[in-house]
Amino acid sequence: MGRTLTYMAMTDPRVLAIHRASCDYTESWSGEDGIRTHARTRAGEIGCVAISPGAGTVLRTLASAIDARNVVEIGTGGGVSALWLLDGMNPEGVLTSVDNEAEHQLIAKDAIAQAGIAANRVRLINGRPEEVLDRLTQGAYDMVLIATNPIDVAGHVDVALNLLRPNGLLVIDQALWNDKVADPAARDAETIAMRGVVESIANHEHLSGTLLPVGGGMLVAVKK
Repeated sequence: MGRTLTYMAMTDPRVLAIHRASCDYTESWSGEDGIRTHARTRAGEIGCVAISPGAGTVLRTLASAIDARNVVEIGTGGGVSALWLLDGMNPEGVLTSVDNEAEHQLIAKDAIAQAGIAANRVRLINGRPEEVLDRLTQGAYDMVLIATNPIDVAGHVDVALNLLRPNGLLVIDQALWNDKVADPAARDAETIAMRGVVESIANHEHLSGTLLPVGGGMLVAVKK
């Protein structure tokens, strides 16, 4: 006797509730430690949105999978994403993190020190990314994380491609811009910009990627 399957539409309140519970479970599963939680809280106090715990575990897994030794982070935030990256990188790997907000990097520096990470494993560069990134060595990086305002992301993607080695990873945090990218009614400048980035990467001749509904959305792409 065959089974009868009952399909529930994604608009069904029960489905939405289960989906929300799954998302919450994914975020709590990470087991974020006190240092990251403290850094997240401090970042929030100055209006900086830190990467979610679930998205952080993706960063750690990716960095570990490629044994990343040289990583660039565009947008230091409060140092939460840096901690996740460093946790997954090769023990001798170096993270270069760029941010034009000195206050963000002070919080990050404190969090990194609390985690017991050697100072020579992190380069915190205070400055405008468009001015700093061109000075980095092209084709020398295993992974580039972009965690900035959507308006600036498209320009950073082009720079990231130059920095990445072949088969290096490009990662964009907040790629779904808090569920607004998938909402056709959302037409604010930030959403339009991020939607454009996501769509362009889907058809990019030099990138092969996937879009993950974790945190505020995470796009992961490999440089061909």
